[in-house]
Amino acid sequence: MTVLFDDPAKFMEDQLAGFLELYSDRLAGVEGGVVVSDVADRDQVAVVVGGGSGHYPAFSGLVGPGLAHGAVVGNIFTSPSARWAANVGRAADTGRGVVFAFGNYAGDVMNFGLAKQRLVAEGIDVRMVLVTDDIASANEPEKRRGIAGDFSVFKVLGATAAEGLGIDAVEAAGIRANAATRTLGVAFSGCTMPGAQEPLFQVPQGHLGLGLGIHGEPGIEDVPLMRAEQLARLFVDRILAEAPSEAGNRVAAILNGLGTTKYEELFLLWGKVSQELAARGLEVVQPEVGELVTSLDMGGCSLTLMWLDDDLERWWTADAYAPAFRKVSSALPKKSLASAEISTASQMEFAEADAAAQKLATDIRTVAESIATMLAENEDELGRIDAVAGDGDHGRGMLRGINAALQVLKELPEYAGPGPVLGAAGQAWADDAGGTSGVLWGAALEAAGARLENAMYYDAEVAAGVVQAFAQSMVDLGGAHEGDKTLLDSLLPFVQSLEKALHCGVELPQAWSAAAADATAAAADTAQMTPKVGRARPLAAKSLGTPDAGATSMAMIVNRIADHLK
Repeated sequence: MTVLFDDPAKFMEDQLAGFLELYSDRLAGVEGGVVVSDVADRDQVAVVVGGGSGHYPAFSGLVGPGLAHGAVVGNIFTSPSARWAANVGRAADTGRGVVFAFGNYAGDVMNFGLAKQRLVAEGIDVRMVLVTDDIASANEPEKRRGIAGDFSVFKVLGATAAEGLGIDAVEAAGIRANAATRTLGVAFSGCTMPGAQEPLFQVPQGHLGLGLGIHGEPGIEDVPLMRAEQLARLFVDRILAEAPSEAGNRVAAILNGLGTTKYEELFLLWGKVSQELAARGLEVVQPEVGELVTSLDMGGCSLTLMWLDDDLERWWTADAYAPAFRKVSSALPKKSLASAEISTASQMEFAEADAAAQKLATDIRTVAESIATMLAENEDELGRIDAVAGDGDHGRGMLRGINAALQVLKELPEYAGPGPVLGAAGQAWADDAGGTSGVLWGAALEAAGARLENAMYYDAEVAAGVVQAFAQSMVDLGGAHEGDKTLLDSLLPFVQSLEKALHCGVELPQAWSAAAADATAAAADTAQMTPKVGRARPLAAKSLGTPDAGATSMAMIVNRIADHLK
């Protein structure tokens, strides 16, 4: 939701004033938009792009050397007026003519068309390049609207103008770029106009809008939400089905975010898209991943492909320097790096343990698999508890840690003893899970493994020593104390109960079960505590009434081990 504004009716003017103040060293404002401040020093065809606001970096963020010479800025999702377009075109002209470039929308076509007439009447040579990249908007290419493919066409136009080409050649290059460009987009959520209380459209729960526009239009159909690899395949399949005739195998690619889709999500999706493109025999040239043509706060993304010939590739990779986009003509050279082995198991040497010790190591693997299943089942609940006064990642972090440990355990030789097995699992847990719980669990498992060594059985004395080493590591490394509302508030009561029962001669399975029950009760009691350390400390009041996530997961794990000891 767009929440920062004074008068919603003046949102466009207010944001443009701030933008111009920020980039006053290189841009100048004219009524209706912006132009480069060094127009008088240029001897180039002027490329002027434009459309409604709400799409930043398009359109004003793309004004600069190697890109546009000016941008016409309309109101939110509204075509700029003919007067504004003429003003910007007139201000950008150096005497070599103006090329207007914009998406194929009725209002833009009419207003830029009228502006062209007015400028031509003044003796300025004006051409228009319409972008029609959206394959979902119409079957006939000439009727399609322009969305993220705006950028690839603008980039080619800017590069040709920078080369000093005449207006006929610049116009022809833009038309050529448009003919080679295809885009498909999806929406995860609608966008909200400044001052509005509801988004312009809703995407049904568990769905995405396929074939969205960039002016607050919903997709042409709602389809079930899919995983990244499925969406990547859908993007590539649909776009390749619309490939230009005689298309080659080199493409420029843009994975564009619509406003609120995180860059990390786009990076993840690009990894899948690049695999799909490679599998189809396509070679991607300097791809762009990020926000280039947005739609206010819309959640969603689009994939654009522009099929390249020698000229289009040169223009696509040419230098550009604008507020929101920088490009150098030659990509950084690829360096050959030696393959780095990251497996914890491969970095360790293992002596062959006795048969009984190997059996105990096998039991550890079995218990680890069971704990992983249990944590997967409780991931959401642990995350919910953690989110009350934390960052909500505890369930995911614990599952990531145990899964990393399991992966390493699968790589270890079968003859490895229980201590090295536990130590390797701890290293993997700490390396992969990260965070506070990741390093605590990893170090504690390593300490337990060092204490266990190659024991051939798990009697009371061994059990007490291993558990004590595990707990002491957490106390020493974490610096917390019982009563601070951490995992120690279930772990330490567990250790005390276990040691007391074992000292009294209770068999290990029964002692462990009783101690696990005490840990569960202690974890529940943390609901009445306030955190004294960690991220939750500033939100102590919010945490009252909710148990600590770390104490809860600790109790769950010792109870799962109790089931196996029985």
